[in-house]
Amino acid sequence: MKAMEAIKQRISVRSYTDQPLPDQVRSKLEEGCRELKSGPFGAAVRLNLLDLEPLSPAEQRSLGTYGVIRGARHYILGAVKKGKGSLEDIGYCMEKIVLEATSLGLGTCWLGGTFRRSAFGARIDLTEAEMLPAVSPVGYPAKEISSADRIFRFGSRSRKRKPWNELFFSIDRNSPLTEAEAGDYRQILEAVRMGPSASNRQPWRIIRDESGTYHLYMKENEIYNNLLGKIHLQNVDMGITMCHFEIAAHELGLTGSWKVNGPAYEVPGLRHMATWR
Repeated sequence: MKAMEAIKQRISVRSYTDQPLPDQVRSKLEEGCRELKSGPFGAAVRLNLLDLEPLSPAEQRSLGTYGVIRGARHYILGAVKKGKGSLEDIGYCMEKIVLEATSLGLGTCWLGGTFRRSAFGARIDLTEAEMLPAVSPVGYPAKEISSADRIFRFGSRSRKRKPWNELFFSIDRNSPLTEAEAGDYRQILEAVRMGPSASNRQPWRIIRDESGTYHLYMKENEIYNNLLGKIHLQNVDMGITMCHFEIAAHELGLTGSWKVNGPAYEVPGLRHMATWR
């Protein structure tokens, strides 16, 4: 499965079968976890695939996902060294594994608040210099979803996405960028638009300047983004956005990379994150 197809097919899955991951599939995910060590900001990332089978029922309940996730045996854990850009880098790297899982026919679900960090962190010897912003169950989706799954999907409006005119803009920052104007980047921006985000708030905004350069900004909801203290989930969302933009561009043969320290236009109400060059 190509990356663009995986982006379109990925949905949040909260109900799983008890089917174990085949050795070949598990090895593929573990290999991907080992290879992803940092993102565009250069933070040290550590991804792990956790198997719950050796844990007792009490130990599994201590992880804090009971009532939210049903039947999952495996979890992807994303740890990162604390520092500038660490949350964006964990979003960037972990989304690559999520999309790899999707391409292998597996379900996933980004969890940022509905799990116990201390319990999961103990399973991977999380250090004081690291944080664990997110985890995701991974496995084969159940045929029937749980009532909790329906409630979460309804509450987050998970299948709804903001329209283009609320996300992508031209240089004056007030004129929406149309799909026709985006040209070769139309599919890339659509891949961004389809990205998952905490509570489906979609904080990313992209502005194309007169030279055709794309600048990524965050429209932050400060109250929401500070609910978990230092774990700012909207910053994680921005890393997911950077992942989608990059892999879509490369799949379409459009060269470039993220620059995180370059100059940017000051835009009231928006925070510059990176520029694609």
